[in-house]
Amino acid sequence: MIKSRKEEEQLSREQLENKAIRDFGGFIARVKKTVPFYEEKLYGIDRADIQHIADIAGLPFTTKADLRVAYPFAMLSVNLDEVQELHATSGTTGSAVVTAYTSNDLRLWSQAMGRVFARAGVGPQDLVHNAYGYGLFTGGLGMHYAAMDIGAAVLPMSGGYTQRQVTMLRDLGATVLCSTPSYAQHIAETMEEMKMSGDDLKLKVGIFGAEPWSSEMCHELERAFQIQALDVYGLAEIIGPGVASECIEGHQGMHVSEDLFYFEVVNPETGEPVPDGERGELVLSSLLREATPIMRYRTGDVTRVISETCPCGRSTRRIDHIQGRVDDMFTLRGVNLFPREIEAALLQMEELAPVFQLILDRHSALDTLEIHVEPRHTADHEHLASNVKNSLNRTLGINVVVTIKEPHSIPRSEGKAIRLVDRRKLSR
Repeated sequence: MIKSRKEEEQLSREQLENKAIRDFGGFIARVKKTVPFYEEKLYGIDRADIQHIADIAGLPFTTKADLRVAYPFAMLSVNLDEVQELHATSGTTGSAVVTAYTSNDLRLWSQAMGRVFARAGVGPQDLVHNAYGYGLFTGGLGMHYAAMDIGAAVLPMSGGYTQRQVTMLRDLGATVLCSTPSYAQHIAETMEEMKMSGDDLKLKVGIFGAEPWSSEMCHELERAFQIQALDVYGLAEIIGPGVASECIEGHQGMHVSEDLFYFEVVNPETGEPVPDGERGELVLSSLLREATPIMRYRTGDVTRVISETCPCGRSTRRIDHIQGRVDDMFTLRGVNLFPREIEAALLQMEELAPVFQLILDRHSALDTLEIHVEPRHTADHEHLASNVKNSLNRTLGINVVVTIKEPHSIPRSEGKAIRLVDRRKLSR
């Protein structure tokens, strides 16, 4: 009998841990022969050394710096003629990271993404409007493979041409919208300009990811489209989107496909595991991949483990929504902040449009923060700036400069939004 997708995620904790031990052992035996990087990294370590789940925490990490040094194919574990697809990161902060897929890797990715759609209640009866970008970015094809795996129809819109996106949403009657949350926000704004609302669409669910977003933005999207907005998480280095996602039981964290991807949460400074419920850096292992398998990859993403049972019945542990990135956190006069926290505070103010930009700078050895926002409607700029400044002071305890920009002057994104501009780094 073929298991349902939900049954695939009902393994016991003992079964999942035993599988992880076997997977790490198999990984060590394989990559020491095929990847020089791991041959050196795992010198003196044998598969027999992984007997208990706690042994995994003693294995070395892999970092993005390691992958950049390996550009383009030094991490490849198979012959190039076995590769069927390649993706790459943007490389805006260094060398790009190339990630490769064999035919089996593509099936693994489709399986993981099929679960994302199953958790969201998406099936063969649905039409998926895919506004993630196609190309080297894994978002577009990841969602496309998910629709194919689950048997749904897919409209490969990609990003851009936002008025046409709105028209197609209305005319074709899509029931599922896939995009980054910031681009979904832009689509919602365009709908309003076109005198349309969620009532004019047949959407029931949105699957949004590729960037941290707050619960306030989630509520904004749910209101605008009259849908359930669900979070999806992944990264190209591991597989692409599909590592974890929310289920339709509500916003109670993202289920990790633990039988496909092993995860840990560690102290970003010491690398030691943190207790469940405590925030730390997410570490992921994608051991089943053939082309570019990876062990204990430090993602830089901040989250926590949610170990309580989910009402949906899946036994897999969950991670909380990504709070931000370790390197995105900044300190302003002793207060540690993530852009997501400021977003949450700003979106509580109904007079503001749901867009903003943070400008970090340094004057006379002191860090300063200027926040650019837009009014939702015509407003007294001086009065509105004062209200925003006072609100952020009350909720976050920070004193900032607030600049009210003209409507539609803050850049909108068709992919990942650039919320933080750090001029301190530019001036070094």
